[in-house]
Amino acid sequence: MDTSPYHEGMRALQDERDTRGIADRLAEVTLRTAFTEDDRAFIQACSMFFVASADAQGRPDCSYKGGLPGFVRVLDSNTLAFPDYDGNGMYRSWGNVAVNPQLGLLFIDFEKPRRLRVNGSARISADDPLLAGFPGAVFIVRVRAEAIFPNCPRYIHKMAMVEASVYSPREGYEPPVPAWKGFDAFRDALPRRDRR
Repeated sequence: MDTSPYHEGMRALQDERDTRGIADRLAEVTLRTAFTEDDRAFIQACSMFFVASADAQGRPDCSYKGGLPGFVRVLDSNTLAFPDYDGNGMYRSWGNVAVNPQLGLLFIDFEKPRRLRVNGSARISADDPLLAGFPGAVFIVRVRAEAIFPNCPRYIHKMAMVEASVYSPREGYEPPVPAWKGFDAFRDALPRRDRR
């Protein structure tokens, strides 16, 4: 059984650029299948991440997910969970998970440049016991990590957090309705709960 984290396309480019040796060493030294305490602290301090998913035909999609720090929780050495909050209703990422559970997450700290990748399989649940602990959540997404690895931060632009989004759900707070839901082009197509 091939246990390499690299497929033939990756290997061909590594060989062309003479990077197979460093690629193998990076996998040997940094690639893991269990979260460390440092991974846990880093992930739970993040206020955003990017998620890459693909449909059953392999067509990709990439999305930004944000919330207040702590909205992503590392539950055990291989599992993390986060809420799905009200969005535009297209369900591109989570619809993809329904037909292809494989995804990739990218956590980035722009203030102290650092990033961490988590690849694994996901499942969504509207009756997850964690739901009660996430005000404003529609359902919970759990990800079973299969590959966890830091990524070189040298091209991360240093930026500072100015303020959290007013739309970030939290206990005892009702986020405002986004302006686009009042636009004439969308108003009549909104779900009944949003027609205020």
